[in-house]
Amino acid sequence: MNNFPKLHNATWPGLVGKGPDSEPVIPFDTLLEMTAAAEVGGVKFDGIDVGLLEPHFDLNNPDDPKRLADKVSKYNLKVGSLVAPIWAGNAMGTAEQRATFVDMVRKSCEFGQKLKELGVRDYGVVRIDSAAGVHDWAKDPVGNTKLIAETFREAADLAAGFGEKLAAEGEICWGAMHSWKHMVELLEMVDRKNVGFQADMSHTFLYTMGYNAPEHRILPGDADLKDRDAVKAALKTVTDALRPWTIDFHVAQNDGSVFGSGSHDKTGRHCQATDPNGVLDIAHDAGYWLRDENGQLTKAFQHLCWDGCMFPNQVMNNQQTWNDILAAMVKVREAHGWKG
Repeated sequence: MNNFPKLHNATWPGLVGKGPDSEPVIPFDTLLEMTAAAEVGGVKFDGIDVGLLEPHFDLNNPDDPKRLADKVSKYNLKVGSLVAPIWAGNAMGTAEQRATFVDMVRKSCEFGQKLKELGVRDYGVVRIDSAAGVHDWAKDPVGNTKLIAETFREAADLAAGFGEKLAAEGEICWGAMHSWKHMVELLEMVDRKNVGFQADMSHTFLYTMGYNAPEHRILPGDADLKDRDAVKAALKTVTDALRPWTIDFHVAQNDGSVFGSGSHDKTGRHCQATDPNGVLDIAHDAGYWLRDENGQLTKAFQHLCWDGCMFPNQVMNNQQTWNDILAAMVKVREAHGWKG
């Protein structure tokens, strides 16, 4: 049985789209317990990817890394990728906003370094985005992209001192990252060895449909999303362009629609793994990211993570949800994994 890539669950879905203007935040401990309890045919999750976001964590609390390490160790789990709370700043904002963005990356890298020292983190990246809306970006596309690239480079140079890689997650709600072509352009402009792309199967599928960037759509507006040949051709175009940059990967399902909750802008809808309206063949389509153009495994990252942002709390508090998710991820590893 393949033991790589390792299989992780995410904790930020307990936070993203939640809060005062939506459903209550799901406690970190609850997410951890349900992750640890999931099991399919004797296989369990290997770890978690963590959003370093309040109220789960406080980057100004020096005791939080030890607290996290103790919690995951109790369940024999590891920590993988970390989400930096860069939305306190803005990569194309004022000098102060951009400095705040970089400072959030620094604090996240410091947190990750402590987790490594505590023996609970062996792999993973620090996740970022531009923290800027598409509408604001569009007021000056050229100038704003240059500012974002400059901020990313500054953050990357800082992260390199911690041995960290930064992964920009392509979502249609972030300026300069809202289409597959803009995403490639930004990565090329940043031009840092420790900056890459975090692919999410749900968000990147929206790239093919041209949401927020109709000039870059691949599937026509009247496309039949049940036409697997058309979907596969579109996915191949996007993955061929972004796979060389991909250093972190989220397994997910999508029904071809957008969704946002709370204060989060609309982005690719995360569907449950068993959703009958899901457009993706999860195990097959993950292969576009996990294998090169010749069908060979890239082994570009040591773990996969499931992302299910903005699921209703009723769904997230159901243990069967996490068993179904784990089952889908096991199928991905059976199809595209390896023995380490």
